[in-house]
Amino acid sequence: MSSIAASVPLPAPRRAWLTDLPVLLVAVVWGASYLAAKGITTTHTVVAVLVLRFAVVLPALAVAGWRGLRALNAAQWRGAGILGLILSGIFLLETYGVVHTSATNAGLIISLTMILTPLAEAAVTRTRPQALGPARAGGTPMPRAFLAAAGLSVTGVVLLTQGGGFTAPSLGDLLMLLAAVARTVHVLAMSRIRAVRSADSLSLTTVQLGSAVAVFALLATLPGTGASPWSVALDFGPREWAGLLFLSVFCTLFAFFVQMWAVRRTSPSRVSLLLGTEPLWAAAAGIAIAGDRPGVLGIAGAILVLAGTSWGRRAADESAR
Repeated sequence: MSSIAASVPLPAPRRAWLTDLPVLLVAVVWGASYLAAKGITTTHTVVAVLVLRFAVVLPALAVAGWRGLRALNAAQWRGAGILGLILSGIFLLETYGVVHTSATNAGLIISLTMILTPLAEAAVTRTRPQALGPARAGGTPMPRAFLAAAGLSVTGVVLLTQGGGFTAPSLGDLLMLLAAVARTVHVLAMSRIRAVRSADSLSLTTVQLGSAVAVFALLATLPGTGASPWSVALDFGPREWAGLLFLSVFCTLFAFFVQMWAVRRTSPSRVSLLLGTEPLWAAAAGIAIAGDRPGVLGIAGAILVLAGTSWGRRAADESAR
């Protein structure tokens, strides 16, 4: 590997950008998802909206990936099912969290995934989260520059979200913190479950979403979980359906297909760092659509997020080499 990199020094960065750009686009649509979710979801419709959000894309996925689904072995089905269970927990935590807290707090707290993922990856691979000695178990030491870049990005997120003001800690804040932990688990699980590495990404994505739909559909039958998916669908107008389709096609299907594709070609920490720009795009959507004004602190925060992400990406490249 090192001889190839040395003899062909230029294509590697180009290939890295081809991987990074789709992941960055995922961060953009996820940033816009806060407004979309708030526009169509209430406390009593969270589970119903999640059922509809996932069920909308499943038929197309099943048809497109039918051959790949039939080729999956038992271990791959189990691995994808586990990822789907984690995914269902992420969406439940995030959706209930957004309903019960402000978008400012939600964007700030979920960005902690940037810090949690490299630390968790270092713990799993038994490496220190600094460049101190050789890696074990095939891992690579986490460079100090990467942690510094992640800290810079989080500082930027703090400044970026400061303009909206903070509220006292709430149930929603706790749920968003748990969602950040769940996101970290999901990213690491995709890279650590061996059975899913050799399987078709489309098939694995279909099984994941199918598992999540099963969880949500089961929850929808339980008393006290809110309105049924059928009644919510009947009450939706054109605006609500447009928001649901955005969440389904772009924020669900496209986003997680790209995430699974990218994590196989780069490190979980690098994917997490790029996805960590999500609060920046959430602020951009608020400015362009909702008329929010971030002020001087918000602009400074946006610059720090971009600088930290770029710095961390270079640090990850150098560490991998």
